[in-house]
Amino acid sequence: MLEGILYISYVLLVIIAGLLLRQLWFAMKHFTPPIYTSELGEETDVPSVTICIPARNEMHALTECLEKVIASDYRKLEIIVLDDVSGDDTSALIKSFAHEGVRFVKGKSLPSDWLGKNHALQGLLSEASGSYVLFMDVDTRISPTAVSNMVRYTLSQRASMVSVLPRREDNWRASVLFSPLRYFWEVIFHSKLKPATAGSMWMIKRSVLTGTFHGFKDMKQVIQPESFLSAELAKTNEYRFLIGTKALGVAFEKKWRSQLVTSTRLIFPLLNYQVSLSIMAVLDMLLLLIPAAVLVGAMHIQSTIVLALGVVIFVLYACIYYVYTSRVWNKGALLGAVLWPLLLIQEAILIVASVVQYKRRTVQWKGRKVLLDRQFEAE
Repeated sequence: MLEGILYISYVLLVIIAGLLLRQLWFAMKHFTPPIYTSELGEETDVPSVTICIPARNEMHALTECLEKVIASDYRKLEIIVLDDVSGDDTSALIKSFAHEGVRFVKGKSLPSDWLGKNHALQGLLSEASGSYVLFMDVDTRISPTAVSNMVRYTLSQRASMVSVLPRREDNWRASVLFSPLRYFWEVIFHSKLKPATAGSMWMIKRSVLTGTFHGFKDMKQVIQPESFLSAELAKTNEYRFLIGTKALGVAFEKKWRSQLVTSTRLIFPLLNYQVSLSIMAVLDMLLLLIPAAVLVGAMHIQSTIVLALGVVIFVLYACIYYVYTSRVWNKGALLGAVLWPLLLIQEAILIVASVVQYKRRTVQWKGRKVLLDRQFEAE
C-alpha cells in the first residue's frame, strides 16, 4: 500500500518537476538583463529619475544604502528619503546626507484607512519630480551603474514599469542559505495575468502612476501595490521583470528574521486570503518533501526501486533549486540546494503562521498592525 502511494507521488513529482524546469527556462531566457558597455547618452537625452526610499526605524541599514545611491553615475538623479515617523534617530541620519543631495521628507501621521508603507510611498510620490520614480527598500544595494542600466533597459523596451529581483552578494550567512522561497515562487508562477514582481526595487513612469492610477490612493490597503501595478500594466505589455545580475548591479541584504516576518505578512494575501488555498499550499510543500522523507526513513524502505527513485527525485529538485540560487546568490548555491527540504518545511510553517496571524489580526509592519477591512471577504 505504502509503495503504491509512493509510486503515485513520484509520478506527480516528476510532472511537477517538468513544469518547474519549463518555468525556470522561460525565466532565464526572458528575465536576464542585457550587459551594457557603452555610455547611456548626453544629459539632455536621458529622462530624470527620482529615487524614493521609505525609512522607518532604519538606523542599522540606511547609511550603507544611501552611500550606494549617492555613488550612482546617473546624471539626472533626485534622491528623496521619507522618515515614516521613526522612533529612533532615522530622521537625523537622513538629514546628515543633505550635503550629498539627499532630500529629507518628514512623514505624516498614518490615517486609519492606510497601510503604513503605502502611505509612505504616496508621500514620496507627492514630492518626486522625475519623469521616472524608482522605489527601493533600505536593504537594497545598488552599484554606480544600476540606475543607468535600468533606465536604458526601460527605454529600449518602451516599458512603463520595471522591477528587479536583487541578488544576494553577501556570502555564507543563514539569511542567504535559509532565505524563504517567496521570490522563487514569484519566478515559477509568473504569468501575464499575475507577473513576477519584486518589491525591493521597481521603477515606473511618474505620469502613469499619478495619471492612470491616481498614485497610491486607490491602493491604500493593498499589501503589495507594486504587484497590483505590474498586473495592470502587463495587460498592455508595459511591464518588465528582471532577475538581477552582477552586471545590472542590484543586490540586497536582509536579516533572516526580517525575511520571515516579511513572508508572513505577504503569504496569506498572495493566497487571496483563502484558508482553502493555504491548506493546498501546505499540502504541496508536504508532497515536495516526500523524496527527502524517503531518504530519512531509508532503513524502513524494503524496496530498492522505491529508495533509488526517491534519491533521483530528491537530486532532481535540488538541481532545480540550484539553477535558481546560482543566478541570484553570489555564493552558497550548492549548499542551498542541499537544504531544499528544510526550506520546504520552513515555507509550510510560514504559510500556517501567515494564516493564523491574519485571522487573529496580529500581523505587523514596522511595529504597526496591518488591519484590513476586506481581509476575510474571500472566505
